[in-house]
Amino acid sequence: MTKKEKVDFTIHTLKELYPTIPIPLDHKDPYTLLIAVLMSAQSTDVRVNQITPLLFERADNPYTMVKLSVEEIREIIKPVGLSPMKSKGIHGLSQILIDQHNGEVPQSFEALEALPAVGHKTASVVMSQAFGVPAFPIDTHIHRLMYRWGFSNGKNVTQTEKDAKRLFPRELWNDLHLQIIWYGREYSPARGWNLDNDIITKTIGRKSVINEYYKK
Repeated sequence: MTKKEKVDFTIHTLKELYPTIPIPLDHKDPYTLLIAVLMSAQSTDVRVNQITPLLFERADNPYTMVKLSVEEIREIIKPVGLSPMKSKGIHGLSQILIDQHNGEVPQSFEALEALPAVGHKTASVVMSQAFGVPAFPIDTHIHRLMYRWGFSNGKNVTQTEKDAKRLFPRELWNDLHLQIIWYGREYSPARGWNLDNDIITKTIGRKSVINEYYKK
């Protein structure tokens, strides 16, 4: 198969498996999405979805969030890990949204990435899922699969994002990044991986990855 045929096969398979795409993090607006994505760093979406209702019950907008102390936020979000950094980030960015953005989440990568504890990946998720702007946030699943499928060299997420944006049509980015995440979780996980269930890797995967799998 040519690279283009492999890309087309991947897009077609993901569309068939995920015609409607569930959103991984529960939220009701751009602000609650931003907080949920920030909390998901080095944690699982399942864990975050258990904790965000407790936080949003107390504060679901920047004006009520800044009334909580950093300590109070930290106590609530402790189970998701990295709570000292995340609680400071949540409190700090909420204050900045009030001071600089009329309490609204800004709709630009630059303004989002200028907020405390918000990196490029978080900004990309918010831009794509809250505002519909084409973006390709790279998480561990996408990074792993882009390498397994021979679409990227796996050196770093910056390179993986460049390769994904080069290979896949821009109008599909917002759906595709979510479809690949779900596929990675269900069919091509890092641990307990069964290649027989993983139709995409089995069909187009990097030869060295497949050989390594059978060696083990």
